[in-house]
Amino acid sequence: MVKPFHFARLPLIIFGTGKVSELPKLVSDFGKTVLLVTGARSFVASPAAVTLLEQMESRGVTIHRVTVDREPSPELIDETVRNFMGNEPGAVVSIGGGSVIDAGKAVSAMLGKEGSVREYLEVVGDKEHPGTKVPFIAVPTTSGTGSEATKNAVISRVGKEGFKRSLRHDSLVPDIALIDPALTINCPKDITAAAGMDCFTQLTEAYLSTKSNEYTDALALEGIRAINRSLLRSYTHGDDINARSDMSFAALTSGICLANAGLGAVHGLAGTIGALYNVPHGVVCGTLMSAANELNVRELRKSGGDQAALIKYAAMGRIFADATGKSDSYYVDFFLDYLSAVTYRLDLPKLSKYGITPDDLPVISGQSDAKNNPVKLSGEQLTEILMNRL
Repeated sequence: MVKPFHFARLPLIIFGTGKVSELPKLVSDFGKTVLLVTGARSFVASPAAVTLLEQMESRGVTIHRVTVDREPSPELIDETVRNFMGNEPGAVVSIGGGSVIDAGKAVSAMLGKEGSVREYLEVVGDKEHPGTKVPFIAVPTTSGTGSEATKNAVISRVGKEGFKRSLRHDSLVPDIALIDPALTINCPKDITAAAGMDCFTQLTEAYLSTKSNEYTDALALEGIRAINRSLLRSYTHGDDINARSDMSFAALTSGICLANAGLGAVHGLAGTIGALYNVPHGVVCGTLMSAANELNVRELRKSGGDQAALIKYAAMGRIFADATGKSDSYYVDFFLDYLSAVTYRLDLPKLSKYGITPDDLPVISGQSDAKNNPVKLSGEQLTEILMNRL
C-alpha cells in the first residue's frame, strides 16, 4: 500500500547543455528591467556572461546587478530591496551557487514588502509571508544545494547570537529553473567537492527520512546513481561535461527530494554550525556525512529498530558495489566504507580548521535538530559525530 503524501510544486525546469542561451528571451518575456544577482567571481567574468548580457540588452532589457560573496544576511537582502523600492524589476535572475540563488529568491519575495526579511524568517521572525513575489529565475553554476527547486531561501547571521533560518512559502519556488551543466565546468575543485557532498547528503538524508515517500525514494535513488557515476569524476576531471551533467541532475533532484521529504542529522548540525561559524555549508555536510551514517547504522543495528532504514542503506550500497548476490549487511557496510573513502578522496577539511574546539561541541549539539533522521539521536551522540571530524 502506498502511504499518503503531498508533493510540493516545482518550477518550470529547463535542463541541458547550452540551454542558458534561452535566458535572454525568458527574461524579456517578464519585462524590460531585470535584477541580476551573481557571485563575486566565476560567471560574471566568463565569456558566457558577456554574451548573455549583450543579448538581453539587444532585447531592450535594462540590467541592474547585485553581487553576493557569502551566504546572504538579512542586511544584504534588506539593502537590496530598499534600493529598488518603488522601482521593481520585471524579474529577478540569480546566476550562481546556492547562496546566490537563495539571495535572489529572498529579494524577489521581499520586493514590495514592509519591514526586514528577518521578521519573516522561521523561528526568529513573527510575520507570515503572503507568498507574493517578483518573478524569479534560478540558474545554478554549482551542483550542490538544489535551491533552484525549493520553496525556501536560507538567510544567515553568523556569530555567537547568530542564526541560519529559512524564508519559506509554497509560492517562493522559482518560476523557472534553468540548469545548464556547462556553467559548472569552471567550478573550482574545492567547491566541486563541497557542493557535490552537499548534494549527496541531501539525497541520502531525504531517502532515509521518516517523511520520505515513494516519489522521493525513486528520485533520490536516481540521483544517487548519478553520484556514483560522477561525483569523483567531476572532481578529478572538471571539464568532463557528462560528469558535470550527472552532478547537475543530482543536485536538482536533491532539491526536489529535500523539499518533500526533509533532511536528517547532518543538516541539523550544519545549520547550527553555519550560524555560529564561517564554515561553508557544503564543507560541513561533506565532512560529517560519513561519521553521521556510521552512527545511524550502529544505533539501528543495536536497537533492532527501523529495519526499513537498514534495507534502504543496503539499497544504496548496491548502487556503489560491484559485487552481486551479497547480504544486506554486506551492502550496508559497503556504503559506509564508500562514504569514508570519498571523504578522504575529496580532501574534505575537519571542523578544527575553522576554529571549532571540543568545548564548542556540546553547544552545537544542543542547538541542533535531527527530527527526520531514521533513528533518534541524543545530544551526546550528535557530539560524537562532531568529535569524529574535529
